[in-house]
Amino acid sequence: MSETTSPVPPLTVMTVNIHKGFTAFNRRFILPELRDAVRKIGADVVFLQEVQGTHEEKGKKIADWPDAPHYEFLADSIWPQYAYGRNVVYPKGDHGNAVMSKFPIVSFQNHDVSLPGPEKRGLLHCVLRVPGQPLDVHCICVHLGLSESHRVQQLDLLCEMVRSEVPDNAPLIVAGDFNDWRRRANAVLEREVGLREVFVHTYGEPARTFPSRFPLLCLDRIYVRNASVHLPVVLPRRPWSHLSDHAPLVAEIHL
Repeated sequence: MSETTSPVPPLTVMTVNIHKGFTAFNRRFILPELRDAVRKIGADVVFLQEVQGTHEEKGKKIADWPDAPHYEFLADSIWPQYAYGRNVVYPKGDHGNAVMSKFPIVSFQNHDVSLPGPEKRGLLHCVLRVPGQPLDVHCICVHLGLSESHRVQQLDLLCEMVRSEVPDNAPLIVAGDFNDWRRRANAVLEREVGLREVFVHTYGEPARTFPSRFPLLCLDRIYVRNASVHLPVVLPRRPWSHLSDHAPLVAEIHL
């Protein structure tokens, strides 16, 4: 009798820049509301950018500031696994990228891709063990610079990291805030390391995500390799337009 293997359920992934838990221009602290909204999506893996790790001064001034680092507060009991990559360190705190997962994160590494200047950027590489999936799933949370010249170099560093750290046959998901308003990343990533952007592949163009109230620029992306995607969506303005200045992206990934 031949053994049959049940198909691996698809992964729902989400990416959003959370602006350290504040509304635009830092007018209001909305991290608890943001946590509720992220929970309702029910994603298996969440890619977060601009996540506050610690901040001693704000923690004393804001009544509902959590005691735990923000990635732990957001993960809570929904995502038992999380990883944080600290990109920016200042006297009273730090912030960076984070990945929250319902599946075991067996290893992670944060790569500093900062270039000379005030911007500090990182690539957080996590390796996930998904039940029923014979190969570990590699996830890279991205936040690239505002400068075009910096992004060009950071994309090269991302490609080199994929070549050196991700097996050619392993499922790979790369998501985050690329700040790529000139839409130059797609051609580079597909040509150099075979990554396909899920909105471009499905609809013919990347998603408009910024500013979230009236999205004009395609800053946020989800790329895959050795995986397929089903109906990626930009989450609606309500409630997201007051929770982040970037509209979140969600996609169903088939391994």
